[in-house]
Amino acid sequence: MRRLSESEVLSLREILQSETVALQGAKAMQAVATDQDLKNQISSSITAAECRIKGIQQFISENEILPSGGVH
Repeated sequence: MRRLSESEVLSLREILQSETVALQGAKAMQAVATDQDLKNQISSSITAAECRIKGIQQFISENEILPSGGVH
């Protein structure tokens, strides 16, 4: 794979951050939701977000996007 540009790395970071914030919001909503159908929808959303986050993390790891020392 070709080396990502700085703007692509920043975009990847923003996507990961956005997914993480959305996941936190969904988990907070699930805690206060009272309707079972809504809770089921939120649960599905949480599962999907976790899968997307793991996929992004795997992409970063497999393509050695971060320097070997990680983020400082």
